[in-house]
Amino acid sequence: MTDFSSAHQAALDTVPLPPGARIEGERVRYADGDTALDGFLVADRAAEGRRPAVLVLHDWTGEQEYTRVRAEMIARLGLVAFAADLYGAGVRPTGDDAAAEAGKYYGDLPLLRRRVQAAYDLLAADPRVDASRIVVIGYCFGGSAAIEFARTGAALAGAVSFHGGLVTHDPADVSAIAAPLLVLTGADDPVVPDEAVVAFENELRQNPSIDWQVVLYSGAPHAFTLPEAPSWRPLGDARSWRAFRGFLDEVLG
Repeated sequence: MTDFSSAHQAALDTVPLPPGARIEGERVRYADGDTALDGFLVADRAAEGRRPAVLVLHDWTGEQEYTRVRAEMIARLGLVAFAADLYGAGVRPTGDDAAAEAGKYYGDLPLLRRRVQAAYDLLAADPRVDASRIVVIGYCFGGSAAIEFARTGAALAGAVSFHGGLVTHDPADVSAIAAPLLVLTGADDPVVPDEAVVAFENELRQNPSIDWQVVLYSGAPHAFTLPEAPSWRPLGDARSWRAFRGFLDEVLG
């Protein structure tokens, strides 16, 4: 078990700890080429056999407590969860530095996809994980990264974006998407206005075989699931978590 802030602990407490479970987290060092990365892996050590897994991608401040608490919430559902590090060990920016760091990856989408791939490969190789049933999710910047990874044609069970930036490609780059997509976004998000949602939907329509959903939450601004932020909207947070759980039930069986 991990000690979290009171707001994050309250979020964790919304997911009951299963009887007999032993949820444990550990730091995991891995790499993308010469770049050292430092993520956080969480699993029920009392469980046996291979099980589905969720790769959790952070917002533009890097892998911090928020993604770790989400990973523990997911582990309580009986899955293995890995909070990835897309920036590099020790790179945890704030303020304008966070925007600049995220901008490096928005400006180099192949690099962003490669960083997700490194985390995916680590998770898929874990002996507790059923590599055929991995879902990737992300928050804000991480939501964009989850969709970008789905564009690679990765063998995912699904991809979920929580208030992520909806990056469109010109020309459309959706031919390889094979995973079901769930996009959970705020109806009052200035970062993702209505026209951005429509443009993204129209790009997805270029590949009729994609299974996708876009859900908008009234009154929800950007980052509406972050309980320590002024943007937090409890109702939108709770509803999006329920939508995510329903999606897991559907794509994982």
